[in-house]
Amino acid sequence: MPKVTIVGAGSAEFSTELMTDILLTPGLETGSFALVDIDPERLELAHQMAEFLVKRSGRDWRVEASAERTRVLAGSDYVINTIEVAGLANVRHDYDIPLKYGVDQCIGDTIGPGGLFKALRTLPAWLDILADVERMAPRALVMNYTNPMSLTVLTGVRASKLAIVGLCHSIQHTADQLAEYLALPVEDIDWRAAGINHLAWFTKLERNGEDLYPRLRQRAQIPEIYEQDPVRFEMMFHLGAFSTEGSGHASEYTAYFRKRPDLVQKYDRSGYRGESGFYANNWPTWRQQAAEALRAYLAGKKELELERGPEFASTIMEAMASNVPAVIYGNVANTGLIENLPQNGVVEVACLVDKKGIQPTYFGSLPTHLANLDQQHMAFHDLVATAVLERDREAAVHALMVDPLTSAVCSLAEIRAMFDEMVQAQQDYLPEFLY
Repeated sequence: MPKVTIVGAGSAEFSTELMTDILLTPGLETGSFALVDIDPERLELAHQMAEFLVKRSGRDWRVEASAERTRVLAGSDYVINTIEVAGLANVRHDYDIPLKYGVDQCIGDTIGPGGLFKALRTLPAWLDILADVERMAPRALVMNYTNPMSLTVLTGVRASKLAIVGLCHSIQHTADQLAEYLALPVEDIDWRAAGINHLAWFTKLERNGEDLYPRLRQRAQIPEIYEQDPVRFEMMFHLGAFSTEGSGHASEYTAYFRKRPDLVQKYDRSGYRGESGFYANNWPTWRQQAAEALRAYLAGKKELELERGPEFASTIMEAMASNVPAVIYGNVANTGLIENLPQNGVVEVACLVDKKGIQPTYFGSLPTHLANLDQQHMAFHDLVATAVLERDREAAVHALMVDPLTSAVCSLAEIRAMFDEMVQAQQDYLPEFLY
């Protein structure tokens, strides 16, 4: 009977999705959820949704909830991390201050100034969580969903002996998107992807041994298709491979698309396709809307269709319980898996899962130019993890100095001034070594 603890369960829309998946998984007819969140109102909503889902599923699962994780961690088989640390208080700072210096972000939660300060707020709390898990549930598999993904996993594997895997939906979603762009069933496509989270690459895209990239390049000339993903199509045209996160995210990850206003105007579109400030301007409203939608389900005002989704957490649990092997894409330590990426970093590769747990598979080498783009991010990751683990302020500053977009826009002095201003604005939510 597995025990699944969700830390940050107050992200109730996402925890609802994960719990639904688990409750629809064969072989997981009984079990228990332990929900943890420091926000009592959001925790209570997640608790009510969990009870609602259990009743709807007809399964024999118990639910407990606590604002104090040490009350419920013991005996956990799986710990799922979905925390968001002081996001509402700082999402505007993460966007507005960099914009003053010319750094224009769409999402800002993975790399760049927004990703850096999200990490600096999040990682100390993450380390505290891992210390409690290691003490109270040392055999648990820890699944991380919190961004910045690679940084969170990297800091965890450097600080803890726990089994940790980072999970995202970007690769499986991109496979579905590529099938749509190609006008082919996704089941007909043979593909292979590897790299780092949010900047992995589809290095193989075939059908019955036929390379589908010529077809994709041709289809991308159709305006109705190109306009759905302009940045990623431009990357494919010039770099030769399709990357694994949408145009809004992707536009922030290199120096090519947002360093000048004319480039933003040329390549970036509304919403997730690259809109300036899209996350900062909308995320607070999305949170409120998601909570209202869940309350409508609980009140019977809306009908919730129970359907298993694409997230990998339940797939892992099913494979471990049944010992029927499954393949997922996980963010794991690079133990020779991708030869031409840093071996002290975290990479995203195909992983086999069975009763033995997560077993990453060897990929080989990425094309040199793609590996170089990932290496830039991995240098950023290494510096931020070092900053937090060694309480080294200069390492955090240097991380921002090697960020591809920031370094394309700002001088070294400007980057340091931006960093100092962001620290001052967010001081109440940052570790003391930064101020």
